[in-house]
Amino acid sequence: MTTSTALRRPRGGKSVGLLATVSFFLAGMAGSAVASGCGAALPAGRHDLDIRSGGVDRSAVYFIPSSYDGKRKLPLVFDFHGSNSHPRGQLNRSHWDEVAEREGFVVVALQGSLDGGFPGTHAWNVPGVTPLPGVSRDNGLDEEGFIRDAVGKAKEMFCIDPGRIYASGYSGGGRMLSQYVCDGHGDFTAAGFVMGLRAGSPEQEDGVWRPRKASCQPAKPISIIAFSGLKDHVNPFAGGGRPYWQYGGEVAVKRWAELNGCDSRPITDEGETVTVTTYPGCRAGASVMSYVIADASHDWPGANVRFRVSAGGDTIRELDATGRMWEFFRSAGGELMAASSAKATCTDTTTTATNNKGGQGTACRQPVQPDLSAPGASEGL
Repeated sequence: MTTSTALRRPRGGKSVGLLATVSFFLAGMAGSAVASGCGAALPAGRHDLDIRSGGVDRSAVYFIPSSYDGKRKLPLVFDFHGSNSHPRGQLNRSHWDEVAEREGFVVVALQGSLDGGFPGTHAWNVPGVTPLPGVSRDNGLDEEGFIRDAVGKAKEMFCIDPGRIYASGYSGGGRMLSQYVCDGHGDFTAAGFVMGLRAGSPEQEDGVWRPRKASCQPAKPISIIAFSGLKDHVNPFAGGGRPYWQYGGEVAVKRWAELNGCDSRPITDEGETVTVTTYPGCRAGASVMSYVIADASHDWPGANVRFRVSAGGDTIRELDATGRMWEFFRSAGGELMAASSAKATCTDTTTTATNNKGGQGTACRQPVQPDLSAPGASEGL
């Protein structure tokens, strides 16, 4: 109404000028909508993507759910592969695309710049980490710049909600994601880790390993959920292992609780197969939660490990690790069911294909297809 009245003023020059201004403003709004990625539907399914970063074309894979219409702003989940893997292999492992199709969000899986120990595989050039066995750093690039550019590219390409961008990392990808957040990048609202949570580089004091505080200075509180296995021989929950690891998973979780300003005394629910630790009272509504699975080795917990969560009232839902992670992301913590209600059907002798066939060695999950889509028991180096 105000604009219409202004255009009827007798001084035609001013009316034309105002009309031009309004037209320019509307055009700017339209351009902004396009720049934000909203406005057009995209083909559903997995797609390859090149992202220009640091003068180099970097590789990624993204997934669009069939419900994507380019109008509603959807959540976005980044998925970081482990060492000796690749984006499609990671999606085959985590099944984030299946959850995204069911729940309606976009997934982007990025590729590390290092060559992995097997042909066609890759690893992350994690800042502060010494060279790894079988992995050359000759082609190592700025991974944090790449992740930052990928977030920007996703905002341009897809109709997403910038307040609902999350990330998950497996093994070496978890270490990469940990350091990215530690180095002050505040792109993600929440982050999930499978066999790979860190809280800065390790240092030893009086014979005890701990995270070096100066190496982890996050920009803001961030909700953290971590899954660990007591039989993980690559990144041991108790600590030790390779030089990049040393302090254990419990120490890393506790440090994130400190960084988030949570209560120092956690709530722990210990069951026969799964122990759940939650730190309440964190700043800015953040949450820190840890699942420790007794029989799990170095693998992404699959369909054989189920987690029960409340779906309101007396309704209980059973989810795998990816589904549980999504519930955590969506609710920025959510309600916790008793750990004793979680169950696992895997055993110490569950095995998959050999390393060079793309398997996991001893693992707590269903069999893996032997096609290099999910390589290696050496993963996470």
